[in-house]
Amino acid sequence: MGSSFANNGAVNGESAGVGRRDLIRRSAALGLVSVPAIGFLSACASSGAGDEDKAEAGKKTAKNPLAVNETAQMEFVLFDGGFGKEYAEDAVKIYEQNFPKAKLKFSATQKIQSTLQPRFNQGTPPDLIDNSGAEQMDMGVLVGKKQLADLTPLLDAPSYDDPAKKVRDTLRPGIVEMGQFDGDPVWIMYYAYTVYGVWYSQKALDSLDAAYPETWDEMLAVCEKARKKGMAGWTYAGKYPYYIPFSLYPMIGKVGGREVLDAIDNLEPNAWKHPAVKACFEAYYELYKKGYILKGTPGLDHIQSQTAWAEGKALFIPNGSWVENESAKVIPADFDLAVSAPTGIDSSDKMPFGTIWASGGEPFVVPAKAKNGSGGMEQLRIMLSEASSRNFTAKVKSLTAYNGGTDGITLTPGLKSGVVALEKAGDNVLNPRMQDWYVQLQKEQIGVGGLGEMMAGRLTPVEAINKIQGYADAAAKDTSIKHYKHQ
Repeated sequence: MGSSFANNGAVNGESAGVGRRDLIRRSAALGLVSVPAIGFLSACASSGAGDEDKAEAGKKTAKNPLAVNETAQMEFVLFDGGFGKEYAEDAVKIYEQNFPKAKLKFSATQKIQSTLQPRFNQGTPPDLIDNSGAEQMDMGVLVGKKQLADLTPLLDAPSYDDPAKKVRDTLRPGIVEMGQFDGDPVWIMYYAYTVYGVWYSQKALDSLDAAYPETWDEMLAVCEKARKKGMAGWTYAGKYPYYIPFSLYPMIGKVGGREVLDAIDNLEPNAWKHPAVKACFEAYYELYKKGYILKGTPGLDHIQSQTAWAEGKALFIPNGSWVENESAKVIPADFDLAVSAPTGIDSSDKMPFGTIWASGGEPFVVPAKAKNGSGGMEQLRIMLSEASSRNFTAKVKSLTAYNGGTDGITLTPGLKSGVVALEKAGDNVLNPRMQDWYVQLQKEQIGVGGLGEMMAGRLTPVEAINKIQGYADAAAKDTSIKHYKHQ
């Protein structure tokens, strides 16, 4: 992703009869996680290069507020995913123009964890990392092991465009808070601003003479209409079923209130046994039971499922706003891409229709042991300028953390739909934290071990809930990992 989600070790649990090593072996067989991830937990705190290897500070000026060493090398490693790398390359050129004597090393990879884990272990990490994708390093572990630099100096620095404004004052609501885990320090800068939900072709929906369904009975009726036209109601990334929560989590919040999602994030006892969770699991399971899931979906990866959906084989897909760019080559010109907040159960839901999950995506970090951490932060300051933000939005069809940057851009259908969805949501925006607090729990266990098995028909909703609650309980009791709570 731009597809932003990951796998790593954050739970030791032997819960529900599945040991961690068995789980990781099974996930590796699916191509979900690389086996070296096990070593990251024990090794990432090891030392290597010390402060003596860090670049000396440069001269602090109005144009160089972070006192970047103008001749020091700056290394930037980007996740090469749904957003591509051109936007970052453009921002790198600005850094090079501003610091012509500096050597800048830029690279892009899809294998963040396996490429960078050894360098963290050796104490020689890059200066800036886009920590995303299927091999994302576990954020909770990185923070807990003190492997990341506090980005407060960046946030308190003058913004690139207006020295009268701090960087923090130019960001969208919630971005700073997302980068916090426990207290005031900010460990992560989420660069993209992602709208999660149910994505579909408005043209296809119109062909069924249907409106987007607001209740689950309406959803089932639309799926039946689609089936009669030879189209499945839903597909999803069956090999990576942690995509399912992109629409399922905000549905749970809509039905039961945001406090249900907070309890899940906080690993509270029996949080997964809340009636809202049961109602939503049963609703999704009904899609499987009634045959509304595209045949073969459990065997599809994210690209294959998105391609089938773009080809009109399925009407709905749970995803994030990177999908418009990631699937640009297969989405027809007249597709009329749209996104909606999740369908609810009925009028008894706690929150109104339009309640959506929107939050920062593409997590950028500066390692604590970076040789030129100031350079890494300066690169982020450049990226958070209006020009770089506008460039990103124009090229990858997604908003950024910068609160603006859309002036003069003709919004693409998906991006335009996302903006409309955010306006409709108003204050009813949810931000589940499971995916960045407990990556292994979210991906390998809730995703693969629970939701993936349920949607493939191998677990009932009750069995899936019990299994997931077991995983969550094991994580809550695991003293080897840092635990986080909503403040």
